[in-house]
Amino acid sequence: MIPIRDTAPCHNKPFVTWGIIAVCTLVYATMMLLPDHVSFRLLHLYGMVPARYADGAGTEWPFDGYLSFATNLFIHATWLHLLMNVWFLWIFADNIEDRMGRLPFFVFYLLCGIIATWLQWHFDPTLTIPVVGASGSIAGVLGAYYFLYPLARVVVLFPPLVFSIPAIAFLGLWILWQLYNATTTLLFAQVSADIAWWAHLGGFLAGSLLHPLFLRKP
Repeated sequence: MIPIRDTAPCHNKPFVTWGIIAVCTLVYATMMLLPDHVSFRLLHLYGMVPARYADGAGTEWPFDGYLSFATNLFIHATWLHLLMNVWFLWIFADNIEDRMGRLPFFVFYLLCGIIATWLQWHFDPTLTIPVVGASGSIAGVLGAYYFLYPLARVVVLFPPLVFSIPAIAFLGLWILWQLYNATTTLLFAQVSADIAWWAHLGGFLAGSLLHPLFLRKP
């Protein structure tokens, strides 16, 4: 199911959400214009490579190496990867920014992404390819949306049908799918994954637990 839009009202312009979308798009476009070897180097330098931290070092990176747990959130590997993340941000993040305010939302977004990246590293510490993308932070946004707007309607495309379902049902199915794939890759070593399923779960859990701390006072 592909979400098309939601029905929850937004009362303020989501400038932070728009800014995150713009930065992610600009970073991806810039990397596509660079020579392949430069783009490859930047992807591995600013993406979070779990094996790099196996000994707690991360010495390739300036500033100790652990900033890649945050910088990876603004890098995307393919245009489809970028498009899907931007689309989910566009639909769901404006409402969460509206409820939190701009600066608290940005801190919440980064914190969920860092926790999501850490959980992916924890469950797959020998991975030698970079973990990149905003999906961990977006999962945090979805976790907050699940509790703040459970009865909002989400219009979805399930080809060839278009219909609306409650957000609690759409996001419930989404998290079950992440859990299924994460546990499959954990239980069966021969199953390879090119999606950071544990980051999605970690982000959703972080957003579910932390969002009350960032809400505006009534």
